[in-house]
Amino acid sequence: MVVADSFAADVVMQELHFDWLRGVRLAVLRLDLVDPELSGNKWFKLSHHLAAAQATRAPGLISLGGAHSNHLHALAAAGQRFGLATVGLLRGTEQDAPTVRDLQRFGMRLHWLGYGGYRARHQPRFWDAWRALYPNYHCVPEGGGGLAGALGCVTLVAQLRARLGEIGWDDYEALWLAVGTGTTLAGLVLGEAGNHPVIGALAGPPAHAVPDNVRRLLDEAGTADAGYRLVDASRGGFGRFDGELARFILQAERDSGLPLDPVYTAKALLALRASIDAGEWDVGSRLVFIHTGGLQGRRAAEEQLLRLRG
Repeated sequence: MVVADSFAADVVMQELHFDWLRGVRLAVLRLDLVDPELSGNKWFKLSHHLAAAQATRAPGLISLGGAHSNHLHALAAAGQRFGLATVGLLRGTEQDAPTVRDLQRFGMRLHWLGYGGYRARHQPRFWDAWRALYPNYHCVPEGGGGLAGALGCVTLVAQLRARLGEIGWDDYEALWLAVGTGTTLAGLVLGEAGNHPVIGALAGPPAHAVPDNVRRLLDEAGTADAGYRLVDASRGGFGRFDGELARFILQAERDSGLPLDPVYTAKALLALRASIDAGEWDVGSRLVFIHTGGLQGRRAAEEQLLRLRG
């Protein structure tokens, strides 16, 4: 079984130069370049789940997500690559989307749960029927979460530190990343062990269960609920876009060549710009932005982004 450390040589660190940095220095850890299909933080969150499936000789993997899910996309690709069957439990009714077509191409078997059925995923007995239908399959939490997902992300801290010299840095003040479930953030907090703060830009409204999830993961790992901060970057809701965001993506990509997705990384980087505008960072501060990937999901949003740019 391949583990996350095998991709260490492919992780790239770059320094970015934007007019809005106001003397703050910004580098990006390019997880979007890790692998064409197992891209971004998804591979790292899956690595321990894949190892567990191998250890128990599971015939396949089963998990949940939406029609544009980066997690299911990576899970299906991993299953195809490592010879594991995959099953996806999808939110809503059957639809055609670029991600769905990829899931089918990777060989994933799809079940559409509707919206009420998908909400039932939090019920204690939710997995019982699926375990009966797919005996011995390894069940992966939504988004590749759980403590196994967080532990897979711990290695990212060592990898980014090993690459600081490539851009002439010897330290940094904080890590900044987009947050969906909080699993990657929890892994980074564990990896930092209090050395640097980790700031998570929420892709969904603060009312979502991210703080509770992060607290639970850190508790399971035997670590204090500290060393991080969450900021609202949702701009009105998960997966909601506006003209300012669309124009920011276009300008940021022109200025840096860094591709962004509108659901996670673009909102996180725009929230970082707002933080700098607010004077929260001293001139000369060094920040590392974790590019968590998710670019495959952008395909379904391109038409809307073009309209919003005006």
